[in-house]
Amino acid sequence: VGRCAQQCAQIRFFNMTVSLASMKAHLNITDDTDDDLIGEKIAAAQAMVEEFAGEKFADMEAIPAPLLEATRQIAAHFYENREATAGDFTLKAVPFTALDLIRPFKRWVF
Repeated sequence: VGRCAQQCAQIRFFNMTVSLASMKAHLNITDDTDDDLIGEKIAAAQAMVEEFAGEKFADMEAIPAPLLEATRQIAAHFYENREATAGDFTLKAVPFTALDLIRPFKRWVF
């Protein structure tokens, strides 16, 4: 229950994880060339959000919209920045806004 339950009354919930169609709309992609890759990025991003939040989406009665948005943002980051190193390019960290979206729902365990 905890902090997440306190936020429930203030936030719209969805009983789903991020779909491929939702992710492709977020990325503005209309073809199906990278569907498998995008699916893998969604799975990795969801695992990261669940780890940071301290709770699996499957264990939630409903998934808060901010956690779904954080999943989309992180999956987009993974899709657009596919390598750990990039030659002469400047690497970007996971967007801070994604972590800010997750933080209010973090389950603290001591």
